[in-house]
Amino acid sequence: MSEPENIDVADRQTKCGFVAIIGAPNAGKSTLLNALVGSKVTIVTHKVQTTRARIRGIAMEGDTQIVFVDTPGIFKPKRRLDRAMVNAAWGGAGDADVVILLVDTERERAEDLQRVLEGLREQGRKAVLVLNKADVMTSEKGREKLLKLAAELNETGLFIKTFMISALSGDGVADLKTYIASLMPKGAWHYPEDQAADVPLRSLAAEVTREKLYLRLHDELPYELTVETESWEQKKDGSIRIQQVIFVQRDSQKKIVLGAGGQTIKTVGQLARKDLEDMLEAKVHLFLFVKVRENWGDDRERYREMGLDFPKD
Repeated sequence: MSEPENIDVADRQTKCGFVAIIGAPNAGKSTLLNALVGSKVTIVTHKVQTTRARIRGIAMEGDTQIVFVDTPGIFKPKRRLDRAMVNAAWGGAGDADVVILLVDTERERAEDLQRVLEGLREQGRKAVLVLNKADVMTSEKGREKLLKLAAELNETGLFIKTFMISALSGDGVADLKTYIASLMPKGAWHYPEDQAADVPLRSLAAEVTREKLYLRLHDELPYELTVETESWEQKKDGSIRIQQVIFVQRDSQKKIVLGAGGQTIKTVGQLARKDLEDMLEAKVHLFLFVKVRENWGDDRERYREMGLDFPKD
């Protein structure tokens, strides 16, 4: 990600700060980030561990600029990539002015939640507790479960305030945003007022294609692939030519990504191109290629492209 540039706003008492959104995998962190920013700045799928690196989304609340950091889910790592993702999550929390712990009230696993709570204790951090999917807990039994969970978590002494929201519908998100803005320190904005994200366009384009692959391939091999933008060319007519490479680890996986007669990759390309055209407000010529790179999960260069630190063995 590019380094933020201080933006001075004359004659205004501005505030600006960083807020890390942490939680277990698939708690709804990316959905919440998009809701807080008001536009799509990070990909969302039903798959756990979709977010791999820290993504910055920028929101305005009056004269306050809030830089939200969407982090990978915190879980028990098994592979090198897992360790890099968990390290990125805790790194984002450690650098933030405020930490939000997002909890999926519908299907939170006790061991995942406990792992996050222990991490907060180790860092000596207090957080804002946000209980997601509160809108589905409408029955008397559901409300009792929700209130019991809130009470138990607040007994830990790790939280300064609790919100019950729906990241998907947006219910309660405005109140959360207003409260977070009140916690931001005084200071100049780091970004222009109309900027929604601090993500290189090449990286964002690769993430869009990876999202479509995850949604299309279901349970077949999402975690065995990564996408990189190889070239980005602005044409004279205003259109953009983008060439991307989808890396997989085996020939059999390449066949799955291509699909019968190349139909799968064709569909993925069409869906990704539409999203990119909407985001970039320009015609996009998207070219996708699939390459086999064995053990790309242990390739230092792939981690650099994803914005992750390469963890030691």
